[in-house]
Amino acid sequence: MNGDTRASRPVGPVVVMGVSGSGKSTVGVDLATALGVPFVDGDALHPAANIAKMAAGIPLDDADRAPWLTAVGEALADGAAAHGGIVIACSALRRAYRDRLRALAPGLVFVHLTGSRELLAARLAGRSHEFMPSTLLDSQLATLEPLERDEASIALDVGERVDDLVASAARGLRGVRAASPSAAAAAAALPAATPAATRP
Repeated sequence: MNGDTRASRPVGPVVVMGVSGSGKSTVGVDLATALGVPFVDGDALHPAANIAKMAAGIPLDDADRAPWLTAVGEALADGAAAHGGIVIACSALRRAYRDRLRALAPGLVFVHLTGSRELLAARLAGRSHEFMPSTLLDSQLATLEPLERDEASIALDVGERVDDLVASAARGLRGVRAASPSAAAAAAALPAATPAATRP
């Protein structure tokens, strides 16, 4: 996106979602840069107890996730209010989790990164994550609930190049905002995003 587009059009809150290995942080960082808004890695918002469980290969339950989802939702709302938009990487696997985020951050749009289990496993095998061992992939895939029609969202195949994914996400966000009255209204109430917002 060009600088004029970033400066004149609010972005609103955006979650780059998907299972481990889908490239949420990589795509999220580049998308935030393209849009001129801050990026936050949702993993950094986990309580210490959650991090310890995941590092031990123990899947989180809904009670574990509750305070984390609240922290992510509040960060989305705060970032959108302060900067006109924000991008957060967050797995957001279940409908109930996404509903919690949407309740806290009106106008939220999800960018869902999808891929085959084989591709995701191969990507995980080539990296080391601080507290998300590759053994949790199957648990996450089993937990994932498909996005529904009433959830403002964009689905992208992670087999594409990162630059292409970012360009598709940026175009898709414009389309989703135009097609969703609630998302458009929420974004219109925000200040315009600017390149300077990437350096809060």
